[in-house]
Amino acid sequence: MDNYNPFTLKGKTILVTGASSGIGRSIVVECSKMGANLVITGRNADKLNQTFSLLISRNHISIIADLTTEEGIERISSECPQLDGIVHCAGVGDRTLLKMVRQKDLERVMKSNFEAPVLLQRALLKKKKVKNEASIVFMASRAPFAPTAGNGIYAASKGALIAYAKVLGLELAPQKIRVNCICPAMVWTELVERDAKITGVDYHEKEKEYPLGRYGKPEDIAYLTVYLLSNAAEWITGSCFDATGGGEFTLKA
Repeated sequence: MDNYNPFTLKGKTILVTGASSGIGRSIVVECSKMGANLVITGRNADKLNQTFSLLISRNHISIIADLTTEEGIERISSECPQLDGIVHCAGVGDRTLLKMVRQKDLERVMKSNFEAPVLLQRALLKKKKVKNEASIVFMASRAPFAPTAGNGIYAASKGALIAYAKVLGLELAPQKIRVNCICPAMVWTELVERDAKITGVDYHEKEKEYPLGRYGKPEDIAYLTVYLLSNAAEWITGSCFDATGGGEFTLKA
């Protein structure tokens, strides 16, 4: 029993999008430590190479692709081996007041945060790249449930993703394929640091209002992702997991 570990990912092949930085990078690093074979994707070659260099062992695949294009989705879905797990982590932020929203703002956010993962998932399923009993994880957000000014389009894109994931979980249940979402509150990433500059809010002060005294770290989300990808979560599907440091008790964001 000395080597017993229900959370191991040894022998599993897992695709992670948005792996070049932030939460996505942390997820692939932790998954590699747990024994997974990774397929990592991103648009920025330099950043993706940096991520690749952090992975334990070298039995991994790196695919540079833009998920908002048909070519990018075709490349990933064609080059991927059969998968035991998928983490849809790629996405963009937005801080446009709703009275200022333009068509191109809607297209940029919805295409990256909703259309891209939906269309990539369709391609992987049609090409039979998803094994029975696989685990699919979507990186959603607390934003749909905690409205803040300027966050309308982003919140809507993540809300749509959550609704889609629940139906996908129902449709794939006969193959014992599990589908879940993670809904983080504020996590210290490049996205949050840019957001702080846009809003002018001192997030270092704001995070002290969280009951646990801080915003999340990328690895906080990575550990939860590892659980959902592992066999320890084989009876978990159709669920959304809040990761908030207790922030939902007292805060809107």
